[in-house]
Amino acid sequence: MSTDAAKIVVAGHICLDIIPAFPHEGGTAIEPGRLYLMGPVVCATGGAVSNTGLALHQLGIPTKLLGKVGNDLFGGEVLNVLRRYGPNLADGMIISEGENTSYTVVISPPGIDRSFLHCPGANDTFCTEDIDFGSLSGARLFHFGYPPILQRFYEDGGEQMARLMQQVQGMGVLTSIDMAMPDPNSAAGRVDWQSWLQRVLPSVDVFLPSIDEILFMLRREQFDQLTSAGSEITSAVDGVLLNELADQLLGMGTQTVVFKLGDQGVFLRTAKPTRLAECWQNRELTAPCFEVDVVGTTGAGDSTIAGFLAALVEDASPEEALVAAVGVGACSVEAADATSGIRPMSEVKDRIAAGWARRGM
Repeated sequence: MSTDAAKIVVAGHICLDIIPAFPHEGGTAIEPGRLYLMGPVVCATGGAVSNTGLALHQLGIPTKLLGKVGNDLFGGEVLNVLRRYGPNLADGMIISEGENTSYTVVISPPGIDRSFLHCPGANDTFCTEDIDFGSLSGARLFHFGYPPILQRFYEDGGEQMARLMQQVQGMGVLTSIDMAMPDPNSAAGRVDWQSWLQRVLPSVDVFLPSIDEILFMLRREQFDQLTSAGSEITSAVDGVLLNELADQLLGMGTQTVVFKLGDQGVFLRTAKPTRLAECWQNRELTAPCFEVDVVGTTGAGDSTIAGFLAALVEDASPEEALVAAVGVGACSVEAADATSGIRPMSEVKDRIAAGWARRGM
């Protein structure tokens, strides 16, 4: 599929994911001093540009990818992976001499939430000047992923991010942002994220954080209490908290909030008015996940976003967009990597129409 006439442009973080295969006989916790027998390693591109962008491509949405890699072994593999999905999908990538390509070692034992060993590499220098605004010509939506792990976009308190989104909106293109959980002990973990969001969200049409991320950014004390107690945040939230957080974000200026709730599904709140169709105005909806055999959860949130955005740019209703989101997210977790489980949107819809069971329903 050519990306010359992209309907969605995805920019931001990209890396090479290195995913060791764990045995499937129950959960396996990593303990110091032990040797673990592993299966083969899966190498796949990761980050929002890859996970969300390739999922959109797999769904059948014309997509352009904008990211940055180094001129090294990992960078060459990132470009090769993108080209295997589509011959033109690497055309928007920046290859930076003298920089290292970002990589992530994904530790994802069966039955245990995944952990990451991450090197930011060339993502630390990715900035607005790297954006090819000509590639947005004819696009319906511009999606930006993972600013909390893109140094140039968090270190100035959101000024660069806000300018970028303002410029894109000025071109008549819808804007959306997906976040990432910063390392609490890093510079990103010390950012005043509430101020960052207040600066950025007025130029964001659709804001798509996970509940963990937004609780960290807006209610750090509550986040710390839950995590220190070993609580699963998704199981500790209720409708009252979701609406309080959504009200706060809508009050900051964004028009549509979508919270990813892990295996609990997704939650949507919208403002009135919005830049979207009338049926999107002043809505509150939830959608539970579909039943699947989970192989890996890497990139599940990004694929959920892809399903939502794909439906959005095809003029779906909010109800249809949420069902598409959890449907595509469910397809993603049926494979070890983020995107190989994704099928064309027509096949996802057929599976849903055939009576695909959903959790709690």
